[in-house]
Amino acid sequence: MMYTGVRWFPVLLAASLLVIGCSRASGPDLTPQAALARAQTGEITLIDIRTPPEWRQTGVAPMAQRIDMRDPRGPAGFANRVLGSVGGDTSAPIVLICRTGNRSSHMQQALQALGFTNLYNVPEGMVGSKAGPGWISRRASAFKHSVFQGVDGC
Repeated sequence: MMYTGVRWFPVLLAASLLVIGCSRASGPDLTPQAALARAQTGEITLIDIRTPPEWRQTGVAPMAQRIDMRDPRGPAGFANRVLGSVGGDTSAPIVLICRTGNRSSHMQQALQALGFTNLYNVPEGMVGSKAGPGWISRRASAFKHSVFQGVDGC
């Protein structure tokens, strides 16, 4: 019986290393409170990457710029809009937020692949995820409801 367990150990070890080696780690995370505090001091640029209907549904976090990740020019178009929001500086600190932290994590990785070097994610998102209750539930601050002047697509 011991021989069977020992025989499987190298297989399990190899499989574990393969999973760890193939997973793409995203960058660092921030809580909603930390993201808001840093945005208020001007330390970071907070970007809500959700869609205009989502912005209307839940509102947008204070200090957040709205850049829909579904740019008609694809990921490069999205990256150009993000780059424009930070004055062309790929090393500028940027925090991404979406509904539940999933899309913002993927876009964090995509922007890193394009040369952005100082990206953060809010893994709880606006409405919560397994990472936490989300920006709205935490009531990090008052939200911008129904104030969408000058926002494309709203």
